[in-house]
Amino acid sequence: MPSSPRTFLFDIGRVLLDFDFHSSLIQLIPKHIHQPLQLIDEVLERKDALETGLVDPVSYASWALKILRSDATEQEFYQAWRHIFTLNEPMWSRIRQLEKHHRLVLISNINAIHCPWIFKAYPEFRYFKHSVLSYEVGVLKPELGIYQHAIDAYRLDPSTTFYIDDQPQNIEAGKNFGFKCWQYELTNHRAFEQWLDEVLAET
Repeated sequence: MPSSPRTFLFDIGRVLLDFDFHSSLIQLIPKHIHQPLQLIDEVLERKDALETGLVDPVSYASWALKILRSDATEQEFYQAWRHIFTLNEPMWSRIRQLEKHHRLVLISNINAIHCPWIFKAYPEFRYFKHSVLSYEVGVLKPELGIYQHAIDAYRLDPSTTFYIDDQPQNIEAGKNFGFKCWQYELTNHRAFEQWLDEVLAET
């Protein structure tokens, strides 16, 4: 480990947690409805509005249930929307090591249905003392404003900031700020470990 602490910016989806909207939301759709996955895709197409705070959870749930042709309640929608996640255990093993020496910051496109619920449902998030969440700041990755917000809010030095995300367009945005970036793949965690060991040894 380096002698001085570094800052790590971590995405949530498909980095810290895997997720699957379809297998959860399909349970809300009546069995006789044809092509239910297309209805789910229609609901997810408007997710950005929820994740920038332009649409509130109540309005989104009401609209989504109509699209899904579901007679579920608002609370049942919230439950299905939330129970899409599974822990990426190898990454959390590494997080537990990193938090002893470094500052950890979440930077995520996420919504007010998932937060703050997710932090109670997964106590592992206690290792993150700081966060930049799209629905709070009103900006989605890969827009540059969300990264600038992180830099300003936490006084980041990009040259000593490591950014881990699964989306290539987000990684490219991070590189524009000079972050040390890694595009993460759930199926190849070992490659991340090798990269991290190398870059930490260099600094």
